[in-house]
Amino acid sequence: MDWLQRMNHAIDYIEDNLENIIDYEQIAKIALCSVYQFQRMFSFILEVPLSEYIRRRRLTLAAFDLQNRKNKVTDIALKYGYETPESFSRAFQNLHGLTPTSARNAGSALKAYPRISFQITLKGVVEMNYRIEQRDAFQVFGLEDIYNIDDIANQQGVSIPEVWQNICKNGEFDRLRNSVIGDWWREGNFSKELGAVFAYDSYKFTSNTTFPYLIGCYKSENSKINEYTVVDVPASTWVVFSTLSDGNGSGNYDLRSLKNRIFSEWLQTSKYNVLDGGNFEMYCTNKDGYEYCELWYRIEEKQIG
Repeated sequence: MDWLQRMNHAIDYIEDNLENIIDYEQIAKIALCSVYQFQRMFSFILEVPLSEYIRRRRLTLAAFDLQNRKNKVTDIALKYGYETPESFSRAFQNLHGLTPTSARNAGSALKAYPRISFQITLKGVVEMNYRIEQRDAFQVFGLEDIYNIDDIANQQGVSIPEVWQNICKNGEFDRLRNSVIGDWWREGNFSKELGAVFAYDSYKFTSNTTFPYLIGCYKSENSKINEYTVVDVPASTWVVFSTLSDGNGSGNYDLRSLKNRIFSEWLQTSKYNVLDGGNFEMYCTNKDGYEYCELWYRIEEKQIG
């Protein structure tokens, strides 16, 4: 219940400040987590980024304000954080499908996005398989780039799935795998059955919306790191979830659904918190040739009181 109350108090803060600057650090403080963790929980549970929720709520209220013809479009734009009427008009039309001026007309079809609230729902009927792992510090290397959550939400720029497709087509995927020398899993890394290439999200935001994402491999003494980025991963306790069920896998796993359950079900009822500092998506093939994915999160036990 404490988690539920914290999340709803965070939404209270957002709703109370839709006409002001919304401080992401304050949101995270209310929810007792980091900025990144709040955004991560929010997007996995609600399937919409925090910034997009805020944008939709502001433009919903702006539509209501436009129904009152005494309100000037310029004033409404400034009220909801837009520096110019032109930027407000573009955003409004992208959401509602018509201009602010047209929205004043009687009978105009507009969209409304209500305030959200977190409530208790009956879940947990389907089992969740996980394990806890202790790992010493190690290094990974690979192809790293900076991504923007808002760009991903608005489908702008090159997406992460497209990056994976591109490196497979241009041969970079194979070159990366060939940079791993020997039995890398026997050098203190992860599970014997894991494939060599994984995604590593280092959680280190350069702003409230941008983060680095690395497609890489475990670094051993003999790895050919070449021009690749090298990242230090601290000694940690990890919780590991797998898409593999009953020894079977098809490669057609739903990572979004699994992540949603991790944050909305497992994390809220376990004795652990997820830490900043990194998580892995391990793309695996087991001894029987089944493809599956493992999600690794750094954790610590919750402090009581």
